[in-house]
Amino acid sequence: MIHSVTVKNYLNEEKKIVLANPEETGFAITSIDGLGPVKSSVNISSVATMDGGIFNSALVDVRNIVIGMRFLGSPSVEDVRQETYRYFPVKKLVTLTIETDNRTLQTSGYVESNAPNIFSSEEDTQISILCPDPYFYSAGSNYLNEIRFGGVTSLFEFPFSNESLYDEKLEFGEVNKIVPLSLMYNGDADIGVYITIHALGPAKNIAIFDIDGNKEMKLDTSKIEKIAGGALKAGDDILINTMVGQKSIYLYRDGKYINILNALGKDITWLYLTKGDNIFAFSAEAGSSNLEILIQGKVIYEGV
Repeated sequence: MIHSVTVKNYLNEEKKIVLANPEETGFAITSIDGLGPVKSSVNISSVATMDGGIFNSALVDVRNIVIGMRFLGSPSVEDVRQETYRYFPVKKLVTLTIETDNRTLQTSGYVESNAPNIFSSEEDTQISILCPDPYFYSAGSNYLNEIRFGGVTSLFEFPFSNESLYDEKLEFGEVNKIVPLSLMYNGDADIGVYITIHALGPAKNIAIFDIDGNKEMKLDTSKIEKIAGGALKAGDDILINTMVGQKSIYLYRDGKYINILNALGKDITWLYLTKGDNIFAFSAEAGSSNLEILIQGKVIYEGV
């Protein structure tokens, strides 16, 4: 069951429309089309020498969300109608966040039309939104799955005491061993990941692996040194985005972002999540204990 729809316009202004309480906003949503899986375009070629055809490709089409909405007199029908022009401006980008019983999902698209029926005893409108990305993404407080490699795990909280000056009774931290870790993914389609590599000191030639998928990303630290004007050092962050259409690698150093995409090794494969367990590991030729690696991934859904 859908509980609410929140729209955010291009000015970052938000309006939350609770379906069970339309009097609060004056927007009474009567229907929403386009929330299920989007139809795909399957390309099959006919062959003269055989029955049937040969599959070439399949692509998911653009998502078209159409919202039917009736205006209530809060504060007046005219005010509510004009508010739709503010939150659903034609040709502008808007973001929709949909809350259901067990999911909070988000998608973005451009308003194709806002067609109010002004000369009606019960004024309403139909708003059409075209979403270039046909999928919904996880949103809300727990929208990211993550695993963390390396670094130090804290093992104490204040207050504390040590009764002996000689016996080692307190552990202030534990250096994590570098072992494969699993990231469970329950989405409906493959999706890229966000990787953050935090340097506690120097390290050389870093590699991150997807063990089951036989994929590997390598970073040549000598190239990073040439691009950034210095070797990898404590406090540096390497930020990797493998999302389709957003692929990038940046070094964050001394408050500046430096594009280090050219530091990628040859014959690499961008890492992504597939449904089920995704087992990752990392290595470095030197300084692996100086690295903390965080891998995060959203969840992608075909429909609400």
